[in-house]
Order: sequence, then C-alpha cells, then structure tokens
Amino acid sequence: MRKILASLIISSTLMLAACNTVQGVGQDIESVGRAGEDAIN
Repeated sequence: MRKILASLIISSTLMLAACNTVQGVGQDIESVGRAGEDAIN
C-alpha cells in the first residue's frame, strides 16, 4: 500500500510540474507574438 501511495504522490507531482512548464512555454510564445506585432505596427 505504501508503494502505491508513494507512486501516486510522485506521479501527481510530476504532472503538476509538467503543467506549469507547458503553461510557461505558452506564455513565452504569446509574449513573442505580441513583441512581433508591436514591431510590425
């Protein structure tokens, strides 16, 4: 039972970290798009 609980905690931590990373990449791409639009205008 402890092994299952430890596995669940580790996997949920990794999934949360991955979500934050993907969100950060999305924000970076969005800021690059805004900068490109500002440069064009």
